[in-house]
Amino acid sequence: KLRCLSFHSFHLPTGQLGPRHRSMLTVGGRFQGGAPPWRRPRPRSRLASPPASSSGAGDSEKARPLLVERYRDGAAKRYMLDGDSKLQVQWEKHDESSTNTVEDENANSSIPRAVSDFVLPAGFPESVSDDYLQYMLLQFPTNVTGWICHTLVTSSLLKAVGVGSFTGTSAAAAAAAIRWVSKDGIGAFGRLLIGGRFGTLFDDDPKKWRMYADFIGSAGSIFDLTTPLYPGYFLPLASLGNLAKAVGRGFRDPSNRVIQNHFAKSGNLGEIAAKEEVWEVGAQLVGLSIGVLILDTPGIQSSYLTLTLTWLGVRLLHLWFRYQSLVVLKFRTVRLT
Repeated sequence: KLRCLSFHSFHLPTGQLGPRHRSMLTVGGRFQGGAPPWRRPRPRSRLASPPASSSGAGDSEKARPLLVERYRDGAAKRYMLDGDSKLQVQWEKHDESSTNTVEDENANSSIPRAVSDFVLPAGFPESVSDDYLQYMLLQFPTNVTGWICHTLVTSSLLKAVGVGSFTGTSAAAAAAAIRWVSKDGIGAFGRLLIGGRFGTLFDDDPKKWRMYADFIGSAGSIFDLTTPLYPGYFLPLASLGNLAKAVGRGFRDPSNRVIQNHFAKSGNLGEIAAKEEVWEVGAQLVGLSIGVLILDTPGIQSSYLTLTLTWLGVRLLHLWFRYQSLVVLKFRTVRLT
């Protein structure tokens, strides 16, 4: 064994050394030719001052990044901690001519910049999950068909309270308003029940509960469609319909929040919700326009059966689009059942 003492005196059993090592020793135990090979110089400390010729490089090596803030224009603000524990702030400006920017512009060249900024989150597609765009493209026809169904059902409700009924009878405007407000008040209990009793369900499987919400809402629309057949039972039928649709909304809204949070890959949940509102309102305008055109056709105005069959066909299409939009979602969680 080799023992290194602090005053550089070495006691080595020469019988255990090879010829090369013995040739380096003298009788007094001193080394010839400088320091022994196993005494290597100590490594320089990180906090040691660098040579004068490379002072700039030494500062950059000592600085440790603490936080990086990135902005929509591509600029970045870095907070660094140097060797003396002093905080340094560095700005990095975005280079418009960089390769990544060119590639992103070429990838989205088929969509006008003004349109993409209006309907898509900033930094798309890096700022959202991979299934975002496919989901939104399927959500659009889903919402269109949903608003068509809403228009047809509203027509039946108005006829049931006497506004242009199929039989030609009419009711007083005050009575119609009272019935309308009453059904809304009873239906509000549905959302109260779901939010208070089933709030823990939606995080586990939001896709399932979002689909259930549409089935329950469809059942509520069936109650609304039957009101023209039994105008005397308008209040109980319309209240049951509104209660079912309120329960459906109670399942729908929390599930949508979980889905939006899934899309917010960059923590941009507020922008995801705002852009989804843009898609939904656009679908609403298209759906209401198509619904008005359908109601304006002579067959729909004169035949309750035609109205019901039209609603049924559009509703089935709506449920199919909803299912397809939920299938494309890819959650990175494991559901235990």
